[in-house]
Amino acid sequence: MIIKITKGLQNDCLAITRKDGSTDATSFPKKGPTSHDAIHYLVENELDLKNAFWGMIARGHDFEDIQNIAKNAGHASASRAEKPDAEIIELLQAERLVECFEADQWDAPSDADTFIAIATSACERSHVPVPSRFYGKLETLRSRIAEFQAIWCAAPMSHVVEFEWEER
Repeated sequence: MIIKITKGLQNDCLAITRKDGSTDATSFPKKGPTSHDAIHYLVENELDLKNAFWGMIARGHDFEDIQNIAKNAGHASASRAEKPDAEIIELLQAERLVECFEADQWDAPSDADTFIAIATSACERSHVPVPSRFYGKLETLRSRIAEFQAIWCAAPMSHVVEFEWEER
């Protein structure tokens, strides 16, 4: 699947073309200096989370489906915390880690032990474990996200990045 993310002023635009030729597109509000969905790609790809956001999109779910899937499968939130169905565990793991990496960009990065403690707490609040591969990949992910952020922040509006999601 080809993923294209276009930098916008208040929203980034997402467009995908799956291997079967089907397409989908949406926009997503900015949450920080770097594209939220690019961080999703970097985290999910590096940690081999095949059943998280981008894997679900690659298998045919539309962008708009994901929120409903998560809600119906027991997405833990402040108002309805419950153990999630197995089908969304990687989706929740990815979302919690992406949020941690986004927060890490807003100031000087925390030390590895602090970051791991925050990520562990975030995953626990969603009733999911931290992905086992995370511990050995933390610094690699931080480096790749920082490298992407430097390019993304320097790029003009309408800049497009392209990623390829390989089915696992």
